[in-house]
Amino acid sequence: MATATLFDEAEDLLDIRKDNIFKAVFTKDSSDSRRALSGLVSAIVGREMEALDITANEPAPEDTRDRLIRFDINCKTPDGEKVNVEMCLNPNNFEPVRLEFHAAKLFVGQDIMGKDKSFADLKRTYQIAILGNKTYFPDGDFFHSFEYYDPARNMSLGGRTRIFTVELAKLGEVAKKPVDRMGNAERWAVFFEYLTDPAMRSKINEIAGREEGIKMAGGVLLNISRNEVERARLESEYKAKIDIQARLVDERREGRMEGVEQTARNALAKGYPFELIHDITGLDIQTIKTLQTQ
Repeated sequence: MATATLFDEAEDLLDIRKDNIFKAVFTKDSSDSRRALSGLVSAIVGREMEALDITANEPAPEDTRDRLIRFDINCKTPDGEKVNVEMCLNPNNFEPVRLEFHAAKLFVGQDIMGKDKSFADLKRTYQIAILGNKTYFPDGDFFHSFEYYDPARNMSLGGRTRIFTVELAKLGEVAKKPVDRMGNAERWAVFFEYLTDPAMRSKINEIAGREEGIKMAGGVLLNISRNEVERARLESEYKAKIDIQARLVDERREGRMEGVEQTARNALAKGYPFELIHDITGLDIQTIKTLQTQ
């Protein structure tokens, strides 16, 4: 059976592994974007899930600053389960503990106050992290699902929180498999990692032909990539983040603390959020707030 061509080899696609592009694809106000997100979440969690309410725990999608931030796509299923999904092309060394922290916040952020509520009303929560350019776990598996358990007895607590990690840097052997022998999570991972590789376009088209959610995500990305205004805006915002980060790293390496603080002031003047400035400069939030008032 011939594979329908969604992407040709000459198509100049934006890199969906960049967090701002990822967010632009999966949070657009369109049925295709919503179906793509539902397909991705379902593939990672391992059962059919529908992304019903997409909410921002950072600036709103129309805010031009938001794509400078590593953004969690926070969505809720029809039965109230919460899901955070994020893409990070260049994750930090402390990524596993960071994921644990945010998974805990997601779970305890549920409202069970009131005379008609109890702990039994807590819904399942899922923290999903797609990680590029770095590996964290010593085995060769690209996909991990974490939960609380007793390691000495290999006994699960049976809790309602899960952390899923997808390490794109481990996909070498997976990418060689025939598409019809790949699982859903494998297809999504190969799509993310190899989409911009012209030599892999035939396999990506075959994957899109078999996975409706991937086809939807690909179509949204195509529209963004071909829209000159949107493309230029996304690329300039990503460039701004990299430029700021590189400048601050250089200043720290040279021991120029004064320069770091000045750059933080400049970022504040441009309206960048405290969290972004903290992530890039290493300055604590209170110091950044103090600089704002000076």
